[in-house]
Amino acid sequence: MSLAEQIFAALPQTQCTRCGYPDCQAYANAIVHDGAAINQCSPGGAEGIQRLSKITGQAVQPLNPENGIEGPRSVAVIDENWCIGCTLCIDVCPTDAIIGSNKLMHTIIESHCTGCELCIPVCPVDCIELENVTGCLTGWAAWSKQEADGALKRYTIHSIIRNKNAGYKAVSNIEKAEEKLSNLTEHSQHTDTVILDKKRAVIEAALAKARAARAK
Repeated sequence: MSLAEQIFAALPQTQCTRCGYPDCQAYANAIVHDGAAINQCSPGGAEGIQRLSKITGQAVQPLNPENGIEGPRSVAVIDENWCIGCTLCIDVCPTDAIIGSNKLMHTIIESHCTGCELCIPVCPVDCIELENVTGCLTGWAAWSKQEADGALKRYTIHSIIRNKNAGYKAVSNIEKAEEKLSNLTEHSQHTDTVILDKKRAVIEAALAKARAARAK
């Protein structure tokens, strides 16, 4: 197991981004390759820092307050009387712990919620609150390896579906651009050949970029 894999396995898998990286894997990679400090995971708390210290050989240091504070584990709770069914919280939930549909009430699957808090800032009507579910227990005392494994499994599935949907959207956008490019005159209000040539060049450049991204 590589160093990055060891670090990744020692993280709580809340995927909360408080460390400053998009997910736990990115943080693990940053510690190994970019010199990121081991004290940026607030859900792991002091014990998490000690675990990372043993793996990396870096000295134990206090949790960086810029990345949050160690506290009890919370789960999100939606006030169903205020929920407008906008789906914004569903889109950002890393473990698919929120169920609901457009313009229909949403609710939280408590056992799937990691307390990442990512749903809080996106809610336009402030109908989501956090509920302490571990009392005085904090860090790894409030979170088990089994829960971390479950969260990682759900996040992995979530990421696959998200990337698949993004792929479909990318293909659709490419097809639309190709259709427009095939007969630019009919798809444009302009008749000036100079303007049309510039527009064609822009679309061709965008298509090349989109195809390269898709191929990658």
